[in-house]
Amino acid sequence: MTTAAEFDTSLGYRLNPQVALRPEPFGALAYHFGNRKLSFLKVPELVELVRGLGEHASVEDALLAVPQERRPQFRRALASLAASDMIRPR
Repeated sequence: MTTAAEFDTSLGYRLNPQVALRPEPFGALAYHFGNRKLSFLKVPELVELVRGLGEHASVEDALLAVPQERRPQFRRALASLAASDMIRPR
């Protein structure tokens, strides 16, 4: 498991196969069937980013689709998801 301090955006990440994303009006619920953690993805753009992470060479490449002013917020959210094993390095 990656801690928020260890989150390296130059690496490729993907959604953990043990995680299910359930669409919600606010974004999505992420449930980890292994550790039983639940996370709220509160914006639809973050849900899209998380779903598509595996298609990019790095987190930074994936973040190119996000407006520059929102990238720090999304980096923090992804670091938190990595720390809770919702996303993991490829």
